[in-house]
Amino acid sequence: MTRIGLLSDTHGSVHPRVFDFFKDCDMIFHAGDIGDEKTLKQLQKFKPLIAVYGNIDGTDIRIQIPEIQRFKIEDVKIFMIHIGGYPGKYSRGIKEKLILHKPDLFICGHSHILKIMHDKQLGILHINPGAAGSHGLHQKITFVRFAIDKAKILDMEIMEIDRKTLATSNDQPNG
Repeated sequence: MTRIGLLSDTHGSVHPRVFDFFKDCDMIFHAGDIGDEKTLKQLQKFKPLIAVYGNIDGTDIRIQIPEIQRFKIEDVKIFMIHIGGYPGKYSRGIKEKLILHKPDLFICGHSHILKIMHDKQLGILHINPGAAGSHGLHQKITFVRFAIDKAKILDMEIMEIDRKTLATSNDQPNG
């Protein structure tokens, strides 16, 4: 079993609760808009990181991180890109890429809106972890953890933090 921490849209700041929430994870996925090299290095030091760059990421990030990641964890094929849309409203060209590559899990960021949903037509689980950073229009800071066990995606949990209070003792994972 592989435990995954998933975040996106840090925009140069990693909320301190990420490190506690992801402490038992084997690796982290970042779905773009990392923000700066300091944030990238901070996450890479903490856990093995698979990431894509986002639309706000500069050359310093883009020379180290690709736009698209296609990889396999255990028996789950994963496709990750920053701007991807969601089932029924994919960004231009994404549905064709998903049909071509046939992933089991499609991960993207960009919208700052947490969404976890199935694309029944393509047989894909879609996850957008929302925004883990403090910059943007979102009201909640969100990130996700889950496990992959062979071909199964299990134990999905969400951390949600009210941006107005940032870190309160009442913020608990939702599962």
